[in-house]
Amino acid sequence: MEFLLAVDLGVKTGLALFSSEGRLLWHRSQNFGNKTRLRKAIPWIVGMEEDITYIVIEGGGPLLKLWDAYLEKRNIEVLHIMAEEWRRVMLLDREQRKGSQAKEKALYYSGIIIQKISNQKTSPTNDNAAEAILIGTWAMEKLGWINSAAALLRD
Repeated sequence: MEFLLAVDLGVKTGLALFSSEGRLLWHRSQNFGNKTRLRKAIPWIVGMEEDITYIVIEGGGPLLKLWDAYLEKRNIEVLHIMAEEWRRVMLLDREQRKGSQAKEKALYYSGIIIQKISNQKTSPTNDNAAEAILIGTWAMEKLGWINSAAALLRD
């Protein structure tokens, strides 16, 4: 079995772990407070699960460089995306006109995903974890682990 860690990049980081069986195993968010603490936490985050095969990271800039510097040393395939990329697949056009609207929809849709493919039935407490769930669901489709990420939301 393979595992995918989805990361909504930021000092306030959203995380979600998925299996190649198309299951959401867990989700959470963590406020690291600053860039230095986040940099020190990356090995801990990646080490939470020993068998991570893929990491999908949404975001860019200096925080992404922290992740990439650490992940270069590991045998983990990394997918880099921006929010617009997964939102085009997961959200309807009218749901992504504003960032705040997209974040609100991410909270709603992540609840649907949790109900359908997770044994952990607690909803995300913020948009960081919610977006990590949607990012990971998008990536599962790209990896061929599920047929259609968008269909999970609307079936």
